[in-house]
Amino acid sequence: MEIGIIVICLLLSTFFSGMEIAYISSNKVYLSIEKRQQNFNASILNKLLEKPSLFITSMLIGSNLVLVIYGFYASNLIADWISLYLEISYPLKLTIQIIIATAVIVLTAAFLPKVFFKNYANSLIKHLAIPSYLFYQLLYWPASFVIWTSDLILKKLFKIPGNQVKEYFSKVELGNYITEQMNNVSRDEEVDSEIQIFQNALEFSDLKAREIMTPRTEICGVDILDSVADLREKFIKTGYSKLIVYQNSVDDIVGYVHSFELFKKPKTIKSIIIPVEFVPETIFIKDALDLLTKKRKSIAVVLDEYGGTSGILTIEDIIEQLFGEIEDEHDLDEEITEERIEENIFLLSARHEVEYLNEKYKLQLPESDSYSTLGGFIVNYTKEIPTNEEKINIENFEITIHSASNKKIELVRLKIKDEKR
Repeated sequence: MEIGIIVICLLLSTFFSGMEIAYISSNKVYLSIEKRQQNFNASILNKLLEKPSLFITSMLIGSNLVLVIYGFYASNLIADWISLYLEISYPLKLTIQIIIATAVIVLTAAFLPKVFFKNYANSLIKHLAIPSYLFYQLLYWPASFVIWTSDLILKKLFKIPGNQVKEYFSKVELGNYITEQMNNVSRDEEVDSEIQIFQNALEFSDLKAREIMTPRTEICGVDILDSVADLREKFIKTGYSKLIVYQNSVDDIVGYVHSFELFKKPKTIKSIIIPVEFVPETIFIKDALDLLTKKRKSIAVVLDEYGGTSGILTIEDIIEQLFGEIEDEHDLDEEITEERIEENIFLLSARHEVEYLNEKYKLQLPESDSYSTLGGFIVNYTKEIPTNEEKINIENFEITIHSASNKKIELVRLKIKDEKR
């Protein structure tokens, strides 16, 4: 009978301490969504977590009660065993009792269950909601009394507000929930657009202009002294609706021209120039979006630390970070190569984002604030534009340049030398 009571106490202690750590470690976004499901378990979970402080306190009270009962029976049982096999003094017997009883409770009802419940917090708090609610109701009034007493002491003696329910969840919790949902989607399935937008929105505030801008080498524009006929030909050739206008060089951009302006039959390019905003490379795109919106502009020139043109940033570039790629007829003609030739060999456009390649193919390419694309990663290592067919070894990667100009890398063959990554 004594052994049975001890075992039950250990199981209950495991349950109470486990549910306490499960709630603390659980994702509050996940719980909030689960509580809104239309089933019996969800209604129980909603009642259980309506007052989190009461739930935690009831679990603590339950854990302490069973520990007291366990201590009483375990000490007697251990004392009987010691008396049966050893003839020792009372102080030594008491010491052995404490060590054995503590070791058992720490191992079986404290350390191991807390690790287990912490790792599987979301699912365990959901599936154990019904037994938790039964104990919650049983210990409701003792828990309420404990909270009332502690609030009274905090308010009267320490002038600190008492128990306050947290009615919101943090950005980290939302991020963790979205990441879990993304990881649960297999490669063959498409991620729900709502989930993808949430993921993009969480990353949005940390992005800087230099990470999403069109780089200087890819800027297409005309000189302010060019003729309107040259401008018209440029629009036809590129398929763009807007072209940058510069004076002497791209480092001196004076504005841009929209193709619609040609319907006004202008005499010179200067007469139809629309001003642009200038922003530093380090500006966050949320701030750039706010600036462009207030100034009613659609293009910003991104400047480097020396005041030269680093690239251009458009409203479309920023919006695409939230809602995904916005393709027009010109974008459809643009080829960005992404081909897996073998298990560890890829043919890739240098414009691919390093973060994207790591996420999709688990390449573990080094990431840095100094670059964002595969081409930038290579140039950052070589300190120059490599030539065609040049082979470069960077850490665990063998990179062959398939196509490159004197300004940029276009196409590379990437081989992972060590497949055990």
